[in-house]
Amino acid sequence: MKKTIVTASVLAVSVLALTGCVHNQPKTPAAEKSPMAAHVTVDSKAQALLPAAIRSAGTLEIGTNLTYAPDEFKDPNGAPTGWGIALATAISEKLGLKPNFHDSQFDNILPGLQGGKYDIGWASFTDNQEREKVVDFVDYYTAGVQWASLKGKNIDPMNACGLTVAVGTGTYQETDEIPAKSAACVAAGKAAINKLKLDTQTDITNAVVLGRADAMSADSPVTQYAVKQTGDKLQLTGSIMESAPFGAAVAKSNSSLRDAVAAATQSLIDDGTYAQILDEWGVQAGAVKKVMVNGAAN
Repeated sequence: MKKTIVTASVLAVSVLALTGCVHNQPKTPAAEKSPMAAHVTVDSKAQALLPAAIRSAGTLEIGTNLTYAPDEFKDPNGAPTGWGIALATAISEKLGLKPNFHDSQFDNILPGLQGGKYDIGWASFTDNQEREKVVDFVDYYTAGVQWASLKGKNIDPMNACGLTVAVGTGTYQETDEIPAKSAACVAAGKAAINKLKLDTQTDITNAVVLGRADAMSADSPVTQYAVKQTGDKLQLTGSIMESAPFGAAVAKSNSSLRDAVAAATQSLIDDGTYAQILDEWGVQAGAVKKVMVNGAAN
């Protein structure tokens, strides 16, 4: 799901033979058993950009939503994991800080950030111009929208009039993509798209597996992971659409922290750690070579 305002969610792992449902116990790659165990060299120049209070505290308070495999989710022991968690951990270590992840409802992260509860927000946020009005983004990845359907059921995302499409509540898919596609259907005299809003990716994936929805729409790495984890139940349908950046959110009042996070992220790209993390999780297709701040506006 390309997250816009409200939610995110746990992804599917295995299909239960008797029920056809997805079991939400995502597995981590063997090479990335514990993202918290990764260690990188401190970048003194990036560290020097930190606000004095954060540098002296020695921790980076990170608001996240651990329900969005393979980006950010919980391992079987309840610990944060995912390639996004691994990257946020590496950024913290570049700055000489210990990451402290706070699991939160997706729609509470940006308000918490603005209220000073968190230093950064990290939850696969899509950087868009509307959000840039209230927070700054350090863009670290590029993702797009991708659909999935039952295997063997051919669906065209650009011609889904009259179909039911499962999406996450408050995501870009729920607030922008499906309404726009549905409006185009109605304007052409065709049936509207029935938008099935659900709060977790497990429920979204299961809606398609169980036939409650004809298709699902989510961020490309999430959809690809869902298809993989449901065995032969689902298939990707259509190509990746509407690519946009993922960004770490930072309060506009904290430009020094924003610049420190940007410098640390670029340092990880330059020394190869960034590519290693993405490769281990199989999400290298969205890698960037240069960090941008507020890329949607640019």
